Amino acid sequence: MKALLIYSGGLDSTTLLNEYREDIKIALTFDYGSKHNAKEIACAEENCRILGIRHIVVPLDFIGRYFRSGLLKGGEEIPDGRYDDENMKVTVVPFRNGIMLAVAAGFAESYDLDTVLIANHSGDHAIYPDCRPEFIEAFDAAAHAGTYNGVRIVSPYCNISKREIALRGRKMGIDYSRTWSCYKGGDVHCGRCGTCTERKEALEGFDDTVYEHCDD
Repeated sequence: MKALLIYSGGLDSTTLLNEYREDIKIALTFDYGSKHNAKEIACAEENCRILGIRHIVVPLDFIGRYFRSGLLKGGEEIPDGRYDDENMKVTVVPFRNGIMLAVAAGFAESYDLDTVLIANHSGDHAIYPDCRPEFIEAFDAAAHAGTYNGVRIVSPYCNISKREIALRGRKMGIDYSRTWSCYKGGDVHCGRCGTCTERKEALEGFDDTVYEHCDD
């Protein structure tokens, strides 16, 4: 496998970066105008430097300018609450993974790579349509048919939980303090938004994250 990883700098994709480090030739991070992009990019750069993996940041600034989402700068406030709550739908960026996968497939073909790795997981399915197995399967078929070298879209974590991903990372000795999850993009993780809540649950028992708000 000669792979390209869609790499946010978060917990899931950092686990995938380490698990497939021997196969990954390029890690691609997208700067699309989210409130936490700067934090994510800094983490992605550091982890790729440590592993000696080429890192490319691709600007998708049109998303921040034209799309509507609470996740984007200028969008509505990120709500507190569990990740699967109805109010977390404000964090959906329309067809974000579809756009990123299309760009990644083009990069893969350009650099003669045969695989695009993406770290979506089962906890994403309730809220994000472009993280669900049927979407990944459809996009894999499209990328394979639409590239000369038959690029495949591979999602190793699609049907496992974030907790299972974190436990894999723990066995690999991953330092999750060098990852970012919080959608609010403050100086430290807020500890209350859906992604912070999910992060706490995933890392329970070995969480070194600094949170602005701790559990009572």
